[in-house]
Amino acid sequence: MAMAAAASPSKILIPPHRASAATAAASTSCDSLRLLCAPRGRRQRPRGLVARPAPRRPFFFSPRAVSDSKSSQTCLDPDASTSVLGIILGGGAGTRLYPLTKKRAKPAVPLGANYRLIDIPVSNCLNSNISKIYVLTQFNSASLNRHLSRAYGSNIGGYKNEGFVEVLAAQQSPDNPDWFQGTADAVRQYLWLFEEHNVMEYLILAGDHLYRMDYEKFIQAHRETDADITVAALPMDEERATAFGLMKIDEEGRIIEFAEKPKGEQLKAMMVDTTILGLDDARAKEMPYIASMGIYVISKHVMLQLLREQFPGANDFGSEVIPGATSTGMRVQAYLYDGYWEDIGTIEAFYNANLGITKKPIPDFSFYDRSAPIYTQPRHLPPSKVLDADVTDSVIGEGCVIKNCKIHHSVVGLRSCISEGAIIEDTLLMGADYYETEADKKLLAEKGGIPIGIGKNSHIKRAIIDKNARIGDNVMIINVDNVQEAARETDGYFIKSGIVTVIKDALLPSGTVI
Repeated sequence: MAMAAAASPSKILIPPHRASAATAAASTSCDSLRLLCAPRGRRQRPRGLVARPAPRRPFFFSPRAVSDSKSSQTCLDPDASTSVLGIILGGGAGTRLYPLTKKRAKPAVPLGANYRLIDIPVSNCLNSNISKIYVLTQFNSASLNRHLSRAYGSNIGGYKNEGFVEVLAAQQSPDNPDWFQGTADAVRQYLWLFEEHNVMEYLILAGDHLYRMDYEKFIQAHRETDADITVAALPMDEERATAFGLMKIDEEGRIIEFAEKPKGEQLKAMMVDTTILGLDDARAKEMPYIASMGIYVISKHVMLQLLREQFPGANDFGSEVIPGATSTGMRVQAYLYDGYWEDIGTIEAFYNANLGITKKPIPDFSFYDRSAPIYTQPRHLPPSKVLDADVTDSVIGEGCVIKNCKIHHSVVGLRSCISEGAIIEDTLLMGADYYETEADKKLLAEKGGIPIGIGKNSHIKRAIIDKNARIGDNVMIINVDNVQEAARETDGYFIKSGIVTVIKDALLPSGTVI
């Protein structure tokens, strides 16, 4: 059993009597880093440092250099915090994730007991020293606004107040009477605002992906290859490749062709030598395709040129703008990301990604990497209380009360209340937004109501229980008839890919069998 701890951004205060020493140390450290990273021929030596002859190191060309920086250290000049603007695209209505998106935007969907999907790209930005972040959305944005303002509203700017995480909702104006028509159109409608920032690049991200990535390396590769656009690419085997937009590259890692979800001969034609991007020979044979992750670094002047002049009517980056830029001769580079990445686009993908964090001995995605933590809203909840319960291979969020029950291979969200005799297997419980007081529960009992949480002797298997659901006593959510698809919204649940999803705020009376 693992307890999921929520990390929140914090400021480090230096006592006055140590400030001068700390400043001096920081100055020396920064000077040393500049010395290492200055381009050859104009390296400067900080005052006070004596030059010593360094042994000459032979330079070996490695194909990995196409994706990875030639320098082992990431050293952006100018710094990412001042030269890069992060733009996170909130996505559409999230119909494939319905009913989880019934009352919230897709990036606001809870994840991993304590977090929300939006915390992933925002945390990746903050860990990559990118502190100017906009989130574009147009559907059910109330809970997303609330979460971002509570999680990041007051503590990422520093004393200069230069950092921010801000939501930009779709709006109508005399120039743009329509809502966002796609990813490129969403950026175009706010280009007037993005243009005001004195930055070199725009980092375009998706709000519904689960992965951990150092964007500074991504941006450094963009600058070193002198690219107009750099596209993050994922190596793919043949089985998964048909579900993605694939790219073909030359020997320098430059993208020369795109194909959207190809099959048959068209798929075979998109095979590439992925050793060019840094894979070893064995893995390159296993993964002979590269797919776009929908993550881009685009130079500022290029973005303005593409969206305003060359493709003023294009709505989508992946299918229109990026292939269009390639066809006009712009330098569009691929950057290989060879790690865990999941597009949380469907109920099944969302379910698997959440339960993947319980995997032994190493989870698919770890929230415990302190070198690159995932931040979220600091809720100041008490520790979870587990009373005579049998809990195995599970992750338990903050502030839960778990009584004499069995929990196996499940993720239990914050403030979850699970009563005696309950059995929870292969299930994602999202928890609750608030606690009910004893007085509330007493009043409910007098009226024959059901409190928030899981009732006594209920059995739940292979299900997603959304927030604030009221599950009565002796309820069976086990998909007895192995139904694959069903829409029972009036009864409080849906079934997609055989996974039962109980709607937020739903009530399932005692004795219900699904």
